Formats: sequence, C-alpha cells, structure tokens
Amino acid sequence: MGNAFNLGKLFGIQFRLHYTWFIVFVLVVVSLSTQYFPMTYPGWSHLVYWTIGIITSLLFFASVVAHELAHSFVARVNGIPVKSITLFIFGGMAQITREATKASTEFIMAAAGPACSLVIGGLFALLWLFTQSVSEPVAVMALWLAYVNGVLAVFNLIPGFPLDGGRVFRSLLWRFTGNYNRSTLIATLVGRGIGYLFILGGISVMFLLHDWFGGLWLAFIGWFLENAASASYRQSQWREGLVGITATQVMTSDFPVVPSNVTVNHLVQGYIFTSGRRFFLVADEGELKGILTLHNFKSVSQQNWNATQVKEIMTPVDKLKAARPDQEALSILEQMIEDDINQMPVVREGRVIGLITRDNLLRFFRTRSELGR
Repeated sequence: MGNAFNLGKLFGIQFRLHYTWFIVFVLVVVSLSTQYFPMTYPGWSHLVYWTIGIITSLLFFASVVAHELAHSFVARVNGIPVKSITLFIFGGMAQITREATKASTEFIMAAAGPACSLVIGGLFALLWLFTQSVSEPVAVMALWLAYVNGVLAVFNLIPGFPLDGGRVFRSLLWRFTGNYNRSTLIATLVGRGIGYLFILGGISVMFLLHDWFGGLWLAFIGWFLENAASASYRQSQWREGLVGITATQVMTSDFPVVPSNVTVNHLVQGYIFTSGRRFFLVADEGELKGILTLHNFKSVSQQNWNATQVKEIMTPVDKLKAARPDQEALSILEQMIEDDINQMPVVREGRVIGLITRDNLLRFFRTRSELGR
C-alpha cells in the first residue's frame, strides 16, 4: 500500500502507517472525547475525557494490530511469508505474500483474526467487571473496547470476500468442491454483492434517516469492499494463470548489460538518456556481477560520477535475488512481492540468460487470457 511509512518491526514483521490512519485516529479520539463519553458519562473533567479518549483510541488500534498479527502468525506457522502490517483508514491489513495451498490452512488463517478480536473483547469485558467499583473511567474504557472488539470480530465474519468471513466462506467452498478457482469466483461475487448492499444501505441512511455522515461512511465502506473483492479476484486469477509456467517461458532476452568498469557518468550519458532504461545488469564476459537501478545512483553525488565505476555502487551478485531457468513463474512473482523488487535475472551456471520483470509476467498473463488459455 503506497503513501505509508515504516515504524519498525514487530515480531519480525514490518509495521507501517498509512496517512489515512491519522484521519480516522483523530476522528475516533474527537468522537469519544467530545461526544460519546461526555453524553454517556457526564461529570468528568475535560482532561479526563480527552485522556481516556486518547488511551481508548490507542488501545483500539492496538487491538486491530493484534487481529492482523493473529493472521500473520498462523501464516508463518504454515510457511507463508508475511511482508508487513499496515494500519489505514479502514483498520489494518497484513500483506501475506502467498495464498494458502490448502483449504484447511486458509480457514485457520482467516478465522484467527476474528477469534483474536473475540478473545481481546472478552479480556476487556473482564477488566470492566473488575474495575466498575474501582475507577469509572477505566471501566467505561474497558466496556467500550470490549464492545468494539466484538463488533470488529462480527464485521470481519461477514461472508464478503476478501473480508475474513469471505475467506472462511471460500475455504469451505474449496473444501467441499475441491475447486479453488470456482470457490474464489463465488466468494468474490458474494463479496461484491455485500459491497453493493452497503452502498445501498448508506444511501438509504442518508436520505431516509438524514444521517449524512453515517450514511456516507457506510457507502464508502461498501465501495471499498466491492473494489477490494474485484482486485483480490484479479490477483487470484493472475496467480493461477502462472501455475506451471517456468522462468524460461516468461523471461526476455532483451536486457541491457554493462561492464563493471564503466563510469556512472558514461552510463547516464550513453545508456540512460539515450535509451530511457532504468535497470541494468552488470556483467563481465557474460558472468553476472550485480545489478544497477536508478536507486543505486543516490549513493554517489553527481560531481563524482566521472570518478565512480558502476561496480562501486551496484548491488553485488551475492546480495542478488536471481531465478533459475526451471523455476516456476508463480514462485518468482511471490519472491518479487516478498522482497519488494520489480525484476529478477535468470541465471544458469553463473551466467545471465534472461530477465523477468513484473511487466513481463503481466503481459504473459494477459496474452494467455486473450487466447483463452
């Protein structure tokens, strides 16, 4: 997800914040501190309202992170890499780089998040029971968090793909039909239908109940669900279209190669400006030495371009992700997603024989689709 920045790693998983998270965080804090708590529990000071509002909001989003971590832990136990967890306007999203290979695995992965939310909700309910006579603000905060985590679990169990409930639904269809593609299609259609129902419900709330903010928010959620369902289905079809395809079938032999001793200035003037290329393989007598992208140029100032050779700024071969000629295209795509790279050289016995980019994979899939294969 673009427009997000890294906060660090949590249990080895990159944790990120999208800029839209700040919008919803402020909305939740303001809503709790100026409306819900004052209207429901009058008599507190302004400082208490705002303090409890901020702490409640932080604990709520911590609960969302725990929900996504539950998905991630189950995925990692089953050998599925997790690249990151991102908080954004609609909650959280774990970027899991591969789909489950078994229906039972997907079921457990999908159910782990709502189950975690229910457990967290139960813990906050216990906290509410034990603090009612001790501290009203703490008890009120615990009660709200218990309720919201319960709602979060129930909402995510709506059988609309790609929500958790939609993935549970797909896993059950997959288990009983044995057909992953058909199960994905049915789950996607149901997910899109639920998205349209949310949109219709939002419009009804706006015009019948005159709740413009609530109705607009409901319609916005529906729009997001419909788009997410369609995008998830396209990604699923893309992955399925690459099954059984090897690197040699999708690689290109038209790739720029430069020697390791050429200067950065010569590369820019003689290759980049004239060809528009943004990626180069660095090789001497056919033997791969490394790769060079525009990102590598940032490590050297322009005034030193004439004195700097590309071998000094390239990504060396020992740190390079390379594909084997017989490696499946799907596993290459998954590795690109996991490592956040857009191209991989295909290497046989230390020599480059081709190059695979995400564009190559996308064009290959589109061509197969147009040919009806």
